[in-house]
Amino acid sequence: MHVRGYKEEGTITTPFDMTVLNDLDRFHLVMDTIDRLPQLKAKTAYLKHEMQDKLIEHKYPIRKNGLDMPEIRDWKWKVNDSQTNEI
Repeated sequence: MHVRGYKEEGTITTPFDMTVLNDLDRFHLVMDTIDRLPQLKAKTAYLKHEMQDKLIEHKYPIRKNGLDMPEIRDWKWKVNDSQTNEI
């Protein structure tokens, strides 16, 4: 088991960037999984590099506009045609 915690940096930023600052975002979690499963390392080197690039890429729109990049900001859960939101 690996536990993550809140790191106080004294900054004002976006909610997603707060998850990045605390290593709780999807990109860090993918890289952490790769690092913790040695059998994945050889097969997922490109994926890990892609996640590192995304972490760099995500900073620019926040610093420029104060908004997360569109793929984060506009992300929605996909619902299959066979599923409904009704209870």
